Amino acid sequence: MNVSVPKETASGERRVALVPEVVERLGRGGVDVTIEASAGEGAHYPDADYEKSGAKLGDGYSGQVVAKVAPPSAEEIGLLRRGSVLIGFLAPLTAAETVRALADAGVTSFAMEAIPRISRAQSMDALSSQATVGGYRAGLIAAQQLPRFFPMLTTAAGTVRPAKVLVLGAGVAGLQAIATTRRLGAIVQAFDVRSAVKEQIESLGARFLELDMGLEDAEAAGGYARALTEEEQQRQRELLAVEIGKMDAVISTAAVPGRRAPLLVTEQAVKNMKPGSVIVDLAAETGGNCELTQPGETVVREGVTIAGPFNLASTMPDHASSLYARNVQALLELMVKEGELALDFEDEIIKGACITRDGEIVHEGARNAAGATA
Repeated sequence: MNVSVPKETASGERRVALVPEVVERLGRGGVDVTIEASAGEGAHYPDADYEKSGAKLGDGYSGQVVAKVAPPSAEEIGLLRRGSVLIGFLAPLTAAETVRALADAGVTSFAMEAIPRISRAQSMDALSSQATVGGYRAGLIAAQQLPRFFPMLTTAAGTVRPAKVLVLGAGVAGLQAIATTRRLGAIVQAFDVRSAVKEQIESLGARFLELDMGLEDAEAAGGYARALTEEEQQRQRELLAVEIGKMDAVISTAAVPGRRAPLLVTEQAVKNMKPGSVIVDLAAETGGNCELTQPGETVVREGVTIAGPFNLASTMPDHASSLYARNVQALLELMVKEGELALDFEDEIIKGACITRDGEIVHEGARNAAGATA
């Protein structure tokens, strides 16, 4: 079986789907890899390293399986062979045109973000691996943008108090943001509507912020937070606005798959913050958790710097690519038997991650999204 890896063409995308180390491992399992010239350049993996690992340089869309990172453009879908298999991030719940085009092209596609969140699939969980990078970078952005020290300093001129940081959402990105800002010396609190994450927050040295919202728990299937009712959201925003006003920096990571990011930080909350404070909104790509976020930009509103970065994982492409490649490797190993492609659609991982097959949209969420858009 042959897997091919094209050079990513999306603006700002520096990651690559497979790295030389993983190419070598796949080769030992009977999988040949063809990689487009300079595909790994943005992540500092030169062509020579791929060739040493056993890959061939060639057409990135020639393989029986094509491994990508970013969702394919219309032009890229046109390069895929009918009957081929595509693996990558596909945004199946929001990119309806892409999904329909893949179905029309006769491509069997698998979305990395649709892999079921079960124990057996942890090694394939690309959402988590890339969120780890995003949470880490968010902590650094907060420290860089804040015009104050993060750690407590005792100097001849007196003592500098440590910065106070609030992390909203304690998923993988949030937990990594907690760990990073704690390492930098800040006093960290974290809020999440899921009571089950309190222990994880406290294990990282942060304090779990409890709001009197009258909620038992708000955890949905797969470990995600469920969408709150409008009344619950309004109460949450009011309580958070008070706590946010006490902070030097806020890192927001809350998201609900397939929906607009919940509004957590109101304009009033921003006004409550001291001038010079910072908000890093990791949910900017899906609308933002902050009412004043400008997606993809860093702005100053009410004296507060608000960063709404896109695709933070791509800003650290070396390790992001390495982690992602291991996720792809784990999925490929499930698909390949004795060096041949053998897709078992009775397997819950294969079935759950499959978006299009035999000219049809087979993933229920993607089908509903495509139908709604149409």
